[in-house]
Amino acid sequence: MKIIIIEWESFGREDIKTAFRLLGHTVVTFAHPDYDLRQSEAFEDEFYNFLLKNDADIVFSSNYFPLVSKVCEKINKPYAAWVYDCPHLSLYSATVINKCNHIFIFDSATYNELYNQGINTVHYLPLAADTDRLDSMAVTPEIWQKLDCEISFVGSMYDEKHRLFDRLERIGDYARGYLDGIMKSQLAISGYNFIEELLSDRILAELRLAAPYTPNADGVETDSYIYSRYFIDRKLTEIERKNLLNAVSDFFRVNLYTHNPTPYLPKVRNMGPVDPVNVMPYVFKCSKINLNITLRSIYSGIPLRALDIMGAGGFLMTNYQSDMNDYFTDGVDYCMYDGADDLVDKCRYYLEHEDERLAIAQNGHDKIKAHHTYVTRLRTILEETLTAKADPS
Repeated sequence: MKIIIIEWESFGREDIKTAFRLLGHTVVTFAHPDYDLRQSEAFEDEFYNFLLKNDADIVFSSNYFPLVSKVCEKINKPYAAWVYDCPHLSLYSATVINKCNHIFIFDSATYNELYNQGINTVHYLPLAADTDRLDSMAVTPEIWQKLDCEISFVGSMYDEKHRLFDRLERIGDYARGYLDGIMKSQLAISGYNFIEELLSDRILAELRLAAPYTPNADGVETDSYIYSRYFIDRKLTEIERKNLLNAVSDFFRVNLYTHNPTPYLPKVRNMGPVDPVNVMPYVFKCSKINLNITLRSIYSGIPLRALDIMGAGGFLMTNYQSDMNDYFTDGVDYCMYDGADDLVDKCRYYLEHEDERLAIAQNGHDKIKAHHTYVTRLRTILEETLTAKADPS
């Protein structure tokens, strides 16, 4: 088949192209600066003409884009989108119900929410790792000397300037106390996210005054969704990552790979940002323990970081995510922690028990290689998309 891929700076884009080609398909790319906008006549015209000139079987993109769907709907072209962001606001565009769509979502909680509302264009599908590429990246003595550490974490600290949560400074004392209370409670609980449902009308009214939000013209997202996922969940993630990294750095050598300076983590070695394709896999291979501290707005899904760690043969230490239980076993393929004290205890145990740690890392890698590669996932996407096309009922 010929597959048109929407080209943008997405994670895994080269792995996806490679996997499609390994499956025997031809890949053609289309790039346009307006790909993620909700309205752009320039994009629609150019993409429409591109599709007419390049008669492809399927259009594919990492994440879902309403403009792509609009054009595909016009000419009855199947559009497969594999969503790896959560939250992903475009999922609340009215275009999601377009018949051309086949939207694959890695977070089962988000999938269930949409499917239970009668949206039949969505599917649940976890993310993947390219073990062939990762296995080919051999660690040299020079790389090991530079990256070797006891514990590492790769990711944003969500401490950038002008954070959305900081816009809420003008809310009243009652609302401030209410938010502080539910956020403190949420930080103590993994596996169930209740912030959105606890944002009462009174609290939402204050949030709207402090940080007004105007929905997209084609959007059906609620205010509670926006303020919980984009404002509060990101703040919770910032607090949690600071607390956990401070806790483990009191006892172990910790490397952090992130963009901004972190003076609030005095015992953590901030290594700066890392190239996700050419360097990050070496970090996972050279770290005795690789932390995953999931963004709080990912309610159930397996983050891409966790799959990349296991796919690279690294030892994964992660918080609880319910979707993990469907594919991997705690203590066999990875290790789960519950809070700072448990994290410190388990890091100490696995640093002292190298044989167990290495065996678990190997198990995780082998399970990724057998069941969770891009080739496996994209084969599923194509099969489900083409089956739906052949059976319009």
